[in-house]
Amino acid sequence: MSHPKQKLKIESKLSEAAFERIAALAQSEAGIVLSKSKESMIKSRLTRRLRALKIESFDMYLDFLKNDSTESEMGHFISALTTNVSHFFREEHHFKALKNDILPLLNKKLSNGQRVRIWSAGCSNGQEPYSIAMTLLEFDPEIYRHDIKILATDIDPEVLGCAMDGKYSGTLTSGLEESYIKKYFSVQTEDNDDILSINADVKKLVSFRQLNLHSNWPMHGSFDVIFCRNVVIYFDDKTQDKLYRRFAEAMTNDSWLLLGHSERLGEKVADLFQSVGVTTYKPTKMQVKTPDQKQLESEQWR
Repeated sequence: MSHPKQKLKIESKLSEAAFERIAALAQSEAGIVLSKSKESMIKSRLTRRLRALKIESFDMYLDFLKNDSTESEMGHFISALTTNVSHFFREEHHFKALKNDILPLLNKKLSNGQRVRIWSAGCSNGQEPYSIAMTLLEFDPEIYRHDIKILATDIDPEVLGCAMDGKYSGTLTSGLEESYIKKYFSVQTEDNDDILSINADVKKLVSFRQLNLHSNWPMHGSFDVIFCRNVVIYFDDKTQDKLYRRFAEAMTNDSWLLLGHSERLGEKVADLFQSVGVTTYKPTKMQVKTPDQKQLESEQWR
């Protein structure tokens, strides 16, 4: 006689000790500061990971994280503690600046046969890098004939999967004008829901990679533009300062850094950048390596 499958019973309470372990791990792995006021949110979000992995308690889950040699679950853990909220052309002023102010200057490099690299750091579901790609194509419909690429990175493999798939529906399509949908997407209806699939011309400008911003970076060449928006708000001041310094090291004096509307440079790194627009910055002269020095370095991502 077969017995009915026993239902997994997830621990209903997050103990103080478990919360402290979670907070310490978030701090050490990603510089994320978790206050006790977020305990309910943390419990709710991590409970989903416990169910997915069929683990009954938070302590067992933390032990699993500690012993996970693949480190694949760490991405899910960090993502669960942050909010993957994004939409196309979010903070539109940055895309206007990219098209009207930045690209005309970068186009001179492209016309001279030089490379241009743009980094979307913390790309979430892909709306940001695809918005960048569409902006490039609006500037020059055949821009892909030049040596220009967009690197899109995120720590969460789940949102990266959505980004690489390039299919959006419902609220994920917010921010798109009808003209852009007609030009850069194909539309099909499934269960009375319109599914927008990004076109190949947009996709081929973007390379997606999983990356923890606080770990080693495999790319060593310079970036002409770095988008890092609504990412550092989760980090403590020390972690933010360290990240901004690393960004400066990955830039030349002719590069741009674009931050989210609620993000500011701390006093300890303010001298590394100068404001050139709304949450738009350029490195301070003599703070970073010259393009010639950068070209001598190896680069794993091209």
